[in-house]
Amino acid sequence: METIVNKVAESGIVTLDLAPYIPSDKDIAVFDLKPFLFREMILREKDYRTALQDHDWKQYEGRHVAIMCSVEAIVPVWAYMLAASYLQPIAASVYYGTPEEMTKSLLIKNINEIDVAEYTDKRVVIKGCGDTPIPDVAYVTVTNHLRPAVKSIMYGEPCSTVPIYKKPSKTL
Repeated sequence: METIVNKVAESGIVTLDLAPYIPSDKDIAVFDLKPFLFREMILREKDYRTALQDHDWKQYEGRHVAIMCSVEAIVPVWAYMLAASYLQPIAASVYYGTPEEMTKSLLIKNINEIDVAEYTDKRVVIKGCGDTPIPDVAYVTVTNHLRPAVKSIMYGEPCSTVPIYKKPSKTL
Protein backbone atom coordinates (compact mmCIF):
# COMPACT_ATOMS: atom_id res chain seq x y z
CA MET A 1 0.00 0.00 0.00
CA GLU A 2 1.29 3.44 -0.96
CA THR A 3 1.70 6.11 1.71
CA ILE A 4 0.04 9.42 0.93
CA VAL A 5 2.49 12.28 1.36
CA ASN A 6 1.31 15.80 2.01
CA LYS A 7 3.78 17.66 -0.18
CA VAL A 8 2.31 21.04 0.77
CA ALA A 9 2.99 20.41 4.47
CA GLU A 10 6.54 19.26 3.71
CA SER A 11 7.32 22.20 1.41
CA GLY A 12 8.12 24.64 4.21
CA ILE A 13 5.70 27.18 2.79
CA VAL A 14 4.39 29.75 5.27
CA THR A 15 0.91 31.16 4.66
CA LEU A 16 0.18 34.77 5.58
CA ASP A 17 -3.47 35.77 5.89
CA LEU A 18 -3.95 39.55 5.70
CA ALA A 19 -7.48 39.53 7.20
CA PRO A 20 -6.30 39.87 10.83
CA TYR A 21 -4.48 43.09 9.90
CA ILE A 22 -7.71 44.85 8.89
CA PRO A 23 -8.91 47.07 11.74
CA SER A 24 -12.34 46.28 13.15
CA ASP A 25 -15.21 48.67 12.46
CA LYS A 26 -15.79 48.89 16.22
CA ASP A 27 -12.27 50.35 16.62
CA ILE A 28 -13.03 53.22 14.24
CA ALA A 29 -15.17 56.25 15.03
CA VAL A 30 -16.11 59.29 12.96
CA PHE A 31 -16.01 62.90 14.01
CA ASP A 32 -18.22 64.63 11.44
CA LEU A 33 -18.24 68.43 11.34
CA LYS A 34 -21.71 68.49 9.75
CA PRO A 35 -23.64 68.88 13.04
CA PHE A 36 -21.41 71.81 14.00
CA LEU A 37 -22.24 73.84 10.88
CA PHE A 38 -24.90 76.53 10.71
CA ARG A 39 -27.46 75.35 8.11
CA GLU A 40 -24.96 72.62 7.15
CA MET A 41 -23.01 75.22 5.22
CA ILE A 42 -21.19 77.67 7.45
CA LEU A 43 -18.85 77.25 10.37
CA ARG A 44 -19.20 79.96 12.99
CA GLU A 45 -16.04 80.04 15.06
CA LYS A 46 -17.55 81.09 18.39
CA ASP A 47 -20.41 78.55 18.15
CA TYR A 48 -18.01 75.82 17.04
CA ARG A 49 -15.61 76.40 19.92
CA THR A 50 -18.49 76.35 22.42
CA ALA A 51 -19.93 73.18 20.90
CA LEU A 52 -16.55 71.44 21.07
CA GLN A 53 -16.19 72.32 24.75
CA ASP A 54 -19.62 70.80 25.44
CA HIS A 55 -19.11 67.75 23.20
CA ASP A 56 -18.95 64.23 24.73
CA TRP A 57 -15.37 63.26 23.87
CA LYS A 58 -15.43 60.03 25.92
CA GLN A 59 -17.15 58.20 23.05
CA TYR A 60 -13.83 58.35 21.12
CA GLU A 61 -11.65 57.03 23.94
CA GLY A 62 -9.16 54.43 22.69
CA ARG A 63 -10.64 54.44 19.18
CA HIS A 64 -9.19 55.46 15.84
CA VAL A 65 -11.06 58.60 14.77
CA ALA A 66 -11.62 59.82 11.23
CA ILE A 67 -12.28 63.56 11.11
CA MET A 68 -14.38 64.60 8.13
CA CYS A 69 -17.26 66.73 6.92
CA SER A 70 -20.04 64.75 5.24
CA VAL A 71 -21.63 67.74 3.48
CA GLU A 72 -20.37 70.12 0.83
CA ALA A 73 -19.19 73.10 2.84
CA ILE A 74 -16.21 75.34 2.99
CA VAL A 75 -14.52 74.37 6.22
CA PRO A 76 -11.37 76.19 7.29
CA VAL A 77 -8.38 73.99 8.02
CA TRP A 78 -8.16 75.23 11.60
CA ALA A 79 -11.57 73.65 12.32
CA TYR A 80 -10.17 70.18 11.65
CA MET A 81 -7.07 71.06 13.66
CA LEU A 82 -9.20 72.19 16.61
CA ALA A 83 -11.16 68.92 16.60
CA ALA A 84 -7.88 66.99 16.41
CA SER A 85 -6.56 68.87 19.43
CA TYR A 86 -9.51 67.60 21.48
CA LEU A 87 -9.22 64.07 20.13
CA GLN A 88 -5.47 63.56 20.34
CA PRO A 89 -5.21 62.94 24.10
CA ILE A 90 -7.99 60.34 24.18
CA ALA A 91 -8.13 58.66 20.76
CA ALA A 92 -5.86 55.79 19.68
CA SER A 93 -5.15 57.83 16.54
CA VAL A 94 -6.65 60.74 14.62
CA TYR A 95 -6.94 60.80 10.84
CA TYR A 96 -8.31 63.32 8.37
CA GLY A 97 -10.55 61.59 5.86
CA THR A 98 -13.35 59.06 5.53
CA PRO A 99 -13.59 55.93 7.69
CA GLU A 100 -12.77 53.87 4.57
CA GLU A 101 -9.60 55.87 3.94
CA MET A 102 -8.64 55.53 7.59
CA THR A 103 -9.20 51.77 7.47
CA LYS A 104 -6.81 51.52 4.51
CA SER A 105 -4.26 53.70 6.29
CA LEU A 106 -4.43 51.56 9.45
CA LEU A 107 -4.23 48.38 7.36
CA ILE A 108 -1.04 49.64 5.69
CA LYS A 109 0.38 50.60 9.11
CA ASN A 110 -0.47 47.17 10.55
CA ILE A 111 1.15 45.34 7.62
CA ASN A 112 4.27 47.48 7.85
CA GLU A 113 4.57 46.46 11.51
CA ILE A 114 4.83 42.74 10.60
CA ASP A 115 8.13 41.42 11.94
CA VAL A 116 9.99 40.40 8.78
CA ALA A 117 12.40 38.28 10.84
CA GLU A 118 9.60 35.71 11.12
CA TYR A 119 9.62 35.36 7.31
CA THR A 120 13.33 35.74 6.55
CA ASP A 121 14.48 33.26 3.87
CA LYS A 122 11.09 31.56 3.84
CA ARG A 123 8.72 30.76 1.03
CA VAL A 124 5.61 32.84 1.78
CA VAL A 125 2.14 32.48 0.31
CA ILE A 126 -0.06 35.52 0.72
CA LYS A 127 -3.52 34.06 1.19
CA GLY A 128 -5.71 35.06 -1.72
CA CYS A 129 -9.08 33.60 -0.82
CA GLY A 130 -11.15 34.06 2.27
CA ASP A 131 -14.34 35.34 3.79
CA THR A 132 -12.96 38.83 4.42
CA PRO A 133 -12.46 41.09 1.39
CA ILE A 134 -8.90 42.40 1.35
CA PRO A 135 -8.19 45.78 -0.32
CA ASP A 136 -5.67 45.62 -3.16
CA VAL A 137 -3.42 48.07 -1.33
CA ALA A 138 -2.77 45.37 1.30
CA TYR A 139 -1.23 43.01 -1.27
CA VAL A 140 1.04 45.71 -2.67
CA THR A 141 2.07 46.77 0.85
CA VAL A 142 2.88 43.25 2.05
CA THR A 143 4.88 42.56 -1.11
CA ASN A 144 6.97 45.71 -0.59
CA HIS A 145 7.41 44.93 3.10
CA LEU A 146 8.42 41.26 2.84
CA ARG A 147 10.31 41.16 -0.47
CA PRO A 148 13.73 42.18 0.91
CA ALA A 149 13.67 39.34 3.48
CA VAL A 150 11.89 36.34 1.97
CA LYS A 151 13.07 33.58 -0.33
CA SER A 152 9.89 33.81 -2.38
CA ILE A 153 6.43 35.35 -2.41
CA MET A 154 3.42 33.61 -3.89
CA TYR A 155 -0.25 34.52 -4.05
CA GLY A 156 -3.15 32.13 -3.51
CA GLU A 157 -3.24 28.93 -1.48
CA PRO A 158 -0.31 26.55 -0.84
CA CYS A 159 -1.82 23.96 -3.19
CA SER A 160 -2.35 26.47 -6.01
CA THR A 161 -0.15 29.54 -6.11
CA VAL A 162 0.83 32.30 -8.49
CA PRO A 163 4.54 33.11 -8.20
CA ILE A 164 5.19 36.79 -7.46
CA TYR A 165 8.85 36.99 -6.47
CA LYS A 166 11.79 34.64 -6.13
CA LYS A 167 15.12 35.69 -4.65
CA PRO A 168 17.87 35.10 -7.16
CA SER A 169 20.20 32.27 -6.21
CA LYS A 170 23.76 33.27 -5.39
CA THR A 171 26.32 31.85 -7.76
CA LEU A 172 30.05 32.05 -7.31
